[in-house]
Amino acid sequence: MFAKAFDARAIPAAAHEGHWIAPDGSFIRRIDWAPLAGKRVRGSLLFLPGRGDFYEKYLEALDRWHRLGWRVTALDWRGQAGSGRNSDHPVFGQMTGHVEDFAVWIDDLAAFWAEWSVETVVPGPKVIVAHSMGGHLALRAVAERRIDPVAMALSAPMLGFATPGPVPLLHLVALAMCRFGDPARPAWKWSEKPGQKVSRRASLLTHDPARYADEMFWRETRPDLAMGPGSWRWIERGYASMRGLFARGVLESVETPVLLLSARHDKLVDSRAIGRAAKRLPRAQLVTWDEAYHELLREEDAVRNEVLRRIDDFFDRLAPVQQAPRA
Repeated sequence: MFAKAFDARAIPAAAHEGHWIAPDGSFIRRIDWAPLAGKRVRGSLLFLPGRGDFYEKYLEALDRWHRLGWRVTALDWRGQAGSGRNSDHPVFGQMTGHVEDFAVWIDDLAAFWAEWSVETVVPGPKVIVAHSMGGHLALRAVAERRIDPVAMALSAPMLGFATPGPVPLLHLVALAMCRFGDPARPAWKWSEKPGQKVSRRASLLTHDPARYADEMFWRETRPDLAMGPGSWRWIERGYASMRGLFARGVLESVETPVLLLSARHDKLVDSRAIGRAAKRLPRAQLVTWDEAYHELLREEDAVRNEVLRRIDDFFDRLAPVQQAPRA
């Protein structure tokens, strides 16, 4: 089940790449695996990637879930990868991850979920697996009652930035940077984190050089997938959205079972914030790894296989296969 014979540099034959048209007419890139013919349908699984991510990075996991019987779909967020860009800035627009407000993505997710839930009716529960910023947005959408998955598994969810200092003060700094300069300008140079050299980017993401090389292959093969740093507006709206999630009573109102998967020494998101969220979510399970970087689903097999096992077990318990009615 966890064999690495999978070709992560080719779109699987069973998958179909396409687009979803958002209510405002924007094209959002997607990829779908229909249920396997002759195999019992496990349910429907929607995967949501992180900031600057693209679904090609996760083909190995997505195809595996498909082979387990899930109907699988993954999206690119508006403004990144194959879903265009949110800025037409002549200098920063194409490589900077910009958004005016995270609510734009919540609206997209809610609209897509409403259509996806009924577009191909298959039996079984509807669940979400999401990574980093995708995990943040999925949790917020559930908290706002915009989507209703049976259960969610969130890999290194972006519930806090791994930046030292009081969050309210850091948010004020980001606000000031937006007010006294172009909010669409990049907040740092290349790589995934301020001050990190491009040559050391892999050390933020995964211990597995082969899986990291697969990402570089897709960036070279499909250049439009590449994205650089986030904008100052993205930083500021990120702080605002995360502070909103941690407002009194918000996490406590989430009734959906949530599996939180965390890397204790994550250099991109704050693992301590994930731990605080786990204590406040009524139906949360937290699993933390000491020996992992940020991309748990793309780590070395020793970690990745356990991550996948934990997700499978969580869904088996809290989003079980529906029993066929008796004749």
